[in-house]
Amino acid sequence: MAMISTSNISLRFGGKKLFEDVNVKFTPGNCYGLIGANGAGKTTFLKVLSKEIEPNTGEVTIPSNLRLSVLKQDHYAFDSISVLKTVLMGNERLFKVMQEKDELYAKPDFSEADGEKASHLESEFAELNGWEAESEAGVMLAGLGIREEIHGKLMSELDSGEKVKVLLAQSLFGQPDILLLDEPTNHLDIYAIQWLKDFLFNFENTVIVVSHDRHFLNHVCTHVADIDFGKVTVYTGNYEFWRQATELNQRLRSDQSKKNTDKADELKSFIQRFSANASKSRQASSRQKQLEKLDLSELPVSTRRQPFVGFTPKREAGNDLLTVSGLSKSLNGEMILKNISFTVKKGDKIALVGRNDVAKTLLLDILAGEIQPDSGSYNWGVTTTQSYFPTDNSKLFDVDNHSLVDWLREYSEDKDESFLRGFLGKMLFSGDDALKKPRVLSGGEKVRCMLAKMMLSGANVLLLDGPTAHLDLESISAVNDGIHRFQGTVLFTSHDHEFVQTVANRIIEIDSTVVEDMTSSYDEYLEKSKLK
Repeated sequence: MAMISTSNISLRFGGKKLFEDVNVKFTPGNCYGLIGANGAGKTTFLKVLSKEIEPNTGEVTIPSNLRLSVLKQDHYAFDSISVLKTVLMGNERLFKVMQEKDELYAKPDFSEADGEKASHLESEFAELNGWEAESEAGVMLAGLGIREEIHGKLMSELDSGEKVKVLLAQSLFGQPDILLLDEPTNHLDIYAIQWLKDFLFNFENTVIVVSHDRHFLNHVCTHVADIDFGKVTVYTGNYEFWRQATELNQRLRSDQSKKNTDKADELKSFIQRFSANASKSRQASSRQKQLEKLDLSELPVSTRRQPFVGFTPKREAGNDLLTVSGLSKSLNGEMILKNISFTVKKGDKIALVGRNDVAKTLLLDILAGEIQPDSGSYNWGVTTTQSYFPTDNSKLFDVDNHSLVDWLREYSEDKDESFLRGFLGKMLFSGDDALKKPRVLSGGEKVRCMLAKMMLSGANVLLLDGPTAHLDLESISAVNDGIHRFQGTVLFTSHDHEFVQTVANRIIEIDSTVVEDMTSSYDEYLEKSKLK
């Protein structure tokens, strides 16, 4: 029997059909990657499965003896609770038993009935593996990079990155029977992602996970559940297998459709020429029957759309590119960058890696001229032009432009409306979408606008701080391909394994200083660091 199944699930939002008559089964021991374009309804479908949202029709069936665990998205919900306790709350029944036990033993007048109740609670506590609970929670937190000295702190004292890790540990805690994870790798560093990959790879129960990390999906998924055409279709195999299979299937269907259209044209031509000819009327009638049997229905329109990302430098850079000498920078009295030195050669595509995201962002901010270092220097070659993609781009969109066309015009030499609209169309802003106000854009839309701005710059050096955040799988692939093809020089950060592996030819690991600088692929660096 399936652990979790749906029967004739349909859901509409504001007149828009998300999915219709969905009948899928998610069976024990499998990990399902739930994929689909932005807006296809992935998060909504997870909420339907967890019964947080009621579908318009149909039902979700989960056997009553099974425990379902969901990765919580509200980062403030547990602010008044300690880190360790927040994790333990992942197993609601166990946590309730622990609370009842504590209350019972704290009673000043402990009666015989209390003793009997305590005995039952102790028995259930042991059954729920309560004696191992705190150490299990501690091991999970350590694996995700949460140090033991903060296990007793309140959640409100943690930064957003640490909170994400604690909530992830909460969802994984206590061996749930069914695990629903919405973007679990968001804001995780490569070390935490590696730990999670290993955890899910060895997890024996049912997992349904939404992720835009292709390498992660390939590593953990046994199946792919694809939301497209208003349906949910389950494929056996990981993301790469799904991608190849659907591309082949689409090509075959497209070829068959073309053959049918050509055949129909041939039959129609014959019928027109000979239907009035008595000697040929039987043949014309026969061809009419053939025509009626042909399937000329159009291919369903996929919700997937891929932008075009391509960077063309206006001039070639010389060999003298960038020299960084003894850069140091403090923030709030803490030394974040200390004596950073390296040189960049023409054609380098450098991935900045390491646990400290603040240090990497600060370094890129300095190199882009956004802030000044406390000491040290950096010198760009005279033939270089830089374009910067900051991790926080909000201030660029907090403007009074009437539309995206106006917004992009400020960064374009060609001010022509049709040129700008054409360019926005490549980035999936067609028709009225090009008239949206910059302030109302989603995270993914802002990223696509930033990429358009950078493409228009014609720069021969790109500085990119997390360029794939907020994008769907199709857009991530487009950015990946565009930067891979780029003939200039790149310095970038990313937590997307596939992106780093296919783009970088040099890895610089930064803590507060340069820990490692090697000319190699990302996988070679990870192999050396024993992180792969």
